[in-house]
Amino acid sequence: MEYLWGAVWCFFAEGDAAAETWVRAKTLAILEGKARDVAAGIRRRATALGLNAAKRKKADVCATYLTNKAAYLDYPTALAAGWPIATGVIEGTCRFLVADRMDITGARWSVKGAEAILKLRAVRSNGDFDEYYRFHLAQERRRVHEQRYANANDVIPQAA
Repeated sequence: MEYLWGAVWCFFAEGDAAAETWVRAKTLAILEGKARDVAAGIRRRATALGLNAAKRKKADVCATYLTNKAAYLDYPTALAAGWPIATGVIEGTCRFLVADRMDITGARWSVKGAEAILKLRAVRSNGDFDEYYRFHLAQERRRVHEQRYANANDVIPQAA
């Protein structure tokens, strides 16, 4: 949509209510799997209006983006499969979970350590920390106190 909003001002005056209608129509067409058609329409409109290279720049950038990314904009398949398509939400989550914690000056992370921190941040952000911590304590108790002597041949120490 960012690209569409850039392109729309090549065709409409700033503040024109028709611009919002145009962006909405193009967005719906892209969601229907018609990204290449939208790109072609944007280029045709810019040409029909006789826009010079400078005036049509954002329209061309939008059309190029839609054409280049058309294979990744198969929203009908994604929606039918129940996959998330809201990249803004995904990017915001990445920034919140990853960048805000991992991108600290001087920090060095191993893959294993970074993964552990990210999982813990996700659990906390989702409001599941208390349930997770109860599970963690139960697993730790099992690992430390119960599995050590799970083998029937192990000698269980007797209290003095």
